[in-house]
Amino acid sequence: MRTLALPLTLLPLLVLPASAAEDSRQPVAMPAMMQEHMRASMRDHLLALGEIQAALAAGQYDAAAEIAERRLGMTSLDAHGARHVAGFMPEGMQATGTAIHHAASRFAVTAQEAAVTGDLARALGGLAEVTQQCVACHAAYRLLPSP
Repeated sequence: MRTLALPLTLLPLLVLPASAAEDSRQPVAMPAMMQEHMRASMRDHLLALGEIQAALAAGQYDAAAEIAERRLGMTSLDAHGARHVAGFMPEGMQATGTAIHHAASRFAVTAQEAAVTGDLARALGGLAEVTQQCVACHAAYRLLPSP
């Protein structure tokens, strides 16, 4: 049986995002200060996801749950100033953002349960729901460059 290998030089063409001219995501305008605030929150969300994965890999389910709730869950909204930024988001973006935070809170509960049951697969499924919401938002919306 013969397989065809994709030349490595072509691989980046499959994974690179479309150029801005071809970008079909909904543009979102907001003041530069709010954009920076939002980007800082998104970077913290990525850091939190990495910390959660590391905790799960170490079998520290309660730590994963605590990180998820404190940094991504519904209780994180005030710390991130979500109400201030949400006013600049289209309704669908707000709904997706809320869904991310709800999914993180549900994951936190699932991770706590996994501390008792050892059901890592279920915890990973809950974490996947969080990241799927992140992907959905980033796939649908983009920030316009600030003036």
